[in-house]
Amino acid sequence: MSITGLCVKDWSPDDQPREKLLAKGVNVLSNAELLAIIIGSGNTEETSVELSQRILLTAENSISRLGKFSIDYLVSNFKGIGNAKAIGIVAALELGKRRKAEDVESRKQILCSRDIYNYFYPILCDLPYEELWILLLNPGKRIIDRVKISQGGVEQTSADGKLIFKEALIRLASGVILCHNHPSGISTPSRTDDKLTAHIKQGLLTLEIPLFDHLIFCEGGYYSYADMNKI
Repeated sequence: MSITGLCVKDWSPDDQPREKLLAKGVNVLSNAELLAIIIGSGNTEETSVELSQRILLTAENSISRLGKFSIDYLVSNFKGIGNAKAIGIVAALELGKRRKAEDVESRKQILCSRDIYNYFYPILCDLPYEELWILLLNPGKRIIDRVKISQGGVEQTSADGKLIFKEALIRLASGVILCHNHPSGISTPSRTDDKLTAHIKQGLLTLEIPLFDHLIFCEGGYYSYADMNKI
């Protein structure tokens, strides 16, 4: 039973998430109602919708922040969420990220920093640690490939310049873009970021390959060296 004394199945059909979806379409459902469909049932004190509302409240009503919750965190902190339900939540959010990635894949030409951000957002947005990637472009600024260079800790990751130069040469890239995330949520580059940018730019110049940009990702935004005229 829920706090109100009614199970979801006892509600009016207009208020039951599944029936509401069938009758009115998926777009009319709130985030909590969509999450309730995924978890299926609540607990002895909350309906699935009430439990979903509490989960979202813990995530500050942010789907992006919810995507950072681990299976262990969901199971440990929410009564009624076991491994199966937690896996369902994580899998559903991953599908959403992959759908967005597919949408971006259909626009493979990189013309501005926002294009880079949209392309890498599904990859870097939810990571609790730093990753460094490069984007390799052809003469028309279309994507040849993306390569993960390194994975680090919460505060920083390492960068092997020789590996970056090698990947650019092997794929005959006409341009390179650096991308990494700041799990701290602060997009401002560090001195280490500035030194890395200068080092990679200089190394690529000897290969006659320009470094077009270096983007630092954080939740809700990014920093572009090119936009700030620091490339």
